[in-house]
Amino acid sequence: MENIFNKWRESLKKTRDVTFGKIATYFGATEINDESWDRLEELLIQADVGVKTTLDLIFVAQQIVDREGLTKTEQLKSVLKDEMSKLIVQPEEPDLDTHKPTVIMVAGVNGSGKTTSIGKLAARYKKMGKSVLLVAADTYRAAAIDQLVVWAKRVDVPIITSQQDSDPGAVTYDGIKAAIARNIDVVLIDTAGRLHTRFNLMEEIKKVHRVAGKALEGAPHYSWIVLDSTTGQNGLHQAEAFSKAVQLNGAILAKLDTSAKGGMVFGIREQIGLPVIYAGLGEKVEDLELFDRANFIEGIFADVNGSK
Repeated sequence: MENIFNKWRESLKKTRDVTFGKIATYFGATEINDESWDRLEELLIQADVGVKTTLDLIFVAQQIVDREGLTKTEQLKSVLKDEMSKLIVQPEEPDLDTHKPTVIMVAGVNGSGKTTSIGKLAARYKKMGKSVLLVAADTYRAAAIDQLVVWAKRVDVPIITSQQDSDPGAVTYDGIKAAIARNIDVVLIDTAGRLHTRFNLMEEIKKVHRVAGKALEGAPHYSWIVLDSTTGQNGLHQAEAFSKAVQLNGAILAKLDTSAKGGMVFGIREQIGLPVIYAGLGEKVEDLELFDRANFIEGIFADVNGSK
């Protein structure tokens, strides 16, 4: 079995090489001075940590350095890693046993990796012994329905679809009712990929959320947004808009293995209040991993030889 840390380290290579590697190599035996803080601030912002989160990190780190009398930048590296870790909540696998079916609604803009992530979720939950039903509620694009059908066949799970341009709320309702009738464990609803700046489309996704609750009281039990890791801080603006519309309670980071903008992970919790539940670490079906805080932190700071 592949060592999980090695998997995270390899998947985060681009993030490490392009951005956080500069931070890791900056620390050493040099003295901490005003220039150290300015340079660290510059590097964190370049790593797409975000201005607010960066300033918060710098402020806390300065207090610790002063309180503990630290003098070397190598010591500052340890402080920074600890404080960055505190910005991330370590998630647990979602509870799929309390509700039957457990309804999970997945949102995100077109091209974010949303449908692919849903397919990988289906594979993951099926491997856990759960029965899964996919619902193609992205009815505005025939290609979206076709893509989800391909994933349903690939993972060998049933799917509820409808004609293009049909009411996504009706498909959602029928899908949940079908899951109840078939005694399905998990329902994964693929909603239309929406630009977060389109008011009428955001209203439509609110409707899907409401209809799910009419089909099954308390549904959806989870509402997640899939964010393309390569979009950096723009992804946080998407998450903020979607969160206001459908009360998101988690995020999935797609394409983390291809992104140099891994710093957005820290802003998601700090700025939006969402925990990262899963991360896409590759193209294989099994490459959707439960987000691992420790492996992420060590992965972005590891050197080329994998040391921490």
